[in-house]
Amino acid sequence: MIYDLPPLQATIDQGDIVDNCPVSHIAGFQLEPLLREDMTSLSIRSNVCRVIVLTQTCDLANGKVTFATVARLHEAVDVVQKGLLTRAEVRGSVRAGRVYGWYFLPAAGEFELPEVIADFRQLHTVRLDLLTALSRNGRRICRLTTPYREHMAQHFAHTYARIGLPEPYETAPE
Repeated sequence: MIYDLPPLQATIDQGDIVDNCPVSHIAGFQLEPLLREDMTSLSIRSNVCRVIVLTQTCDLANGKVTFATVARLHEAVDVVQKGLLTRAEVRGSVRAGRVYGWYFLPAAGEFELPEVIADFRQLHTVRLDLLTALSRNGRRICRLTTPYREHMAQHFAHTYARIGLPEPYETAPE
């Protein structure tokens, strides 16, 4: 089984999927005032979304963090409808882990989870006590189990640990 549902009182863990989690972002800013260090033009907005916890389990369990890193989960059907990917790309290269920063998670009817894509390119930091409160109020819909959790963590790590070359290697002419 790819997912399970821990008890309401269980601590937050890597791979937890939480609904209605508030995340903040800066909206409607103008670059020129920011260059003059005028921060009064910043507009902080928040919205609620489904997220997956990325912070390592050991850091959560040992109390090393008070904030957790999360990635937003997008329903695969929405990504296709918006024209960001084709259905074939979701079924093929995204699901196979060959697309930078996107990680496919299959549907789980028992948890009312459709096929989703974790967006590792846009991360959020959320207070751990907020995630705990959401979880205890029934907003944790499931948890990714081992070894799937470790597979996701490896893909997340690869997203940021890869070394890009300025240009591809040259090949000898034929």
